[in-house]
Amino acid sequence: MADNPRPTTKPKNAFEIVTVASARARQLLEGCVPKVDGSPKLARRALQEVSRGAVTRTPATTEK
Repeated sequence: MADNPRPTTKPKNAFEIVTVASARARQLLEGCVPKVDGSPKLARRALQEVSRGAVTRTPATTEK
């Protein structure tokens, strides 16, 4: 397995949870395989994935 050069962290506040879940919902709508069993509604499933820690955010890198 390749090492991930960018660290991932669990969202720390409600804004980050919604942001991560919305990005994950878009991925699910595009056909990505869900990481947890749950709701058939993709937006709700994305929130379930975030709350269970199956999906985390990857901090953006800034290049100068």
